[in-house]
Amino acid sequence: MKENVIISLADSNYFDLLNELVDSIKRFKESENTAICIMDAGLTEDQKSVLKKKVDEIKPADWDIEVPDFKVKGREWLKSQVSRAFLPKYFPDYKKYLWIDADAWVNSWEAIELYFKGCENNKLSIATSADRAYGRVLRAEWFFGSYARIKSQNYKHAKSSGFSEKIARQVALKPHLNIGVFALEANAPHWKVWQKNLKIALKAGKIWGSEQIAMNITIYSDELSVEILPAYCNWTLIEALKYDKIRETLVEPYLPNHKIGIVHFAGKNNDQIRNNKDFVSKIKTVEGEMIDKKLRFSN
Repeated sequence: MKENVIISLADSNYFDLLNELVDSIKRFKESENTAICIMDAGLTEDQKSVLKKKVDEIKPADWDIEVPDFKVKGREWLKSQVSRAFLPKYFPDYKKYLWIDADAWVNSWEAIELYFKGCENNKLSIATSADRAYGRVLRAEWFFGSYARIKSQNYKHAKSSGFSEKIARQVALKPHLNIGVFALEANAPHWKVWQKNLKIALKAGKIWGSEQIAMNITIYSDELSVEILPAYCNWTLIEALKYDKIRETLVEPYLPNHKIGIVHFAGKNNDQIRNNKDFVSKIKTVEGEMIDKKLRFSN
């Protein structure tokens, strides 16, 4: 029995991205010792047939926390915002669980090792949406010359999700934890605390983003243990990527130009890439040359 598992979820619209994620994992020899499991939120039978040849198990995703129909509006893929907080229920008997969003792919196995290593001793292993290359992480409204009203993603989402002013302030200025890729051990205390916070967020706020603010509160307000990994482990600022022609790989834009671990097409800025696998992006090389390159994974 394999001890570690990588899990993702998709509906039929995200099948190509999910399939690319699976292929990006399986090309590494190290993946032979890691299970791959898929949560089905609306895949077709043909799509599941393709995946069954590559992965260990596929199970239908549930609404593990009841959500009103008027919030769902037929968007079954939103189960990903809920079911990822219940991974050991779906796929029991594993020691370590690594979630990767379907719109991401693995560029370096080093990141996988870091996530699994980072979650040891009951810690959440995760990267943040803050990095030297990412630029502004807070917004401010300036008035009366030198006074500013600070706006933060964590504060806004905490308030709109029904959490108290005290909790919202506790998380407001903390680095935003990106739940698109994370790892936890099966017996980590985070699961139950996360589920508790997720129930609050789903009752008062929107489904989208609920699992993310719930986990940020779990770490920063409930003070559970965390291992914060470098941004290259879950890279989302796609326009800032550089390409190393000698190593033939995507890298961070600044020295030492570390190899990107997981490329994650999160956010509206990456809609074109997610929607078109042949979309050509313009990125710089390490040497400063501008090149055209497709950034979706391909064997």
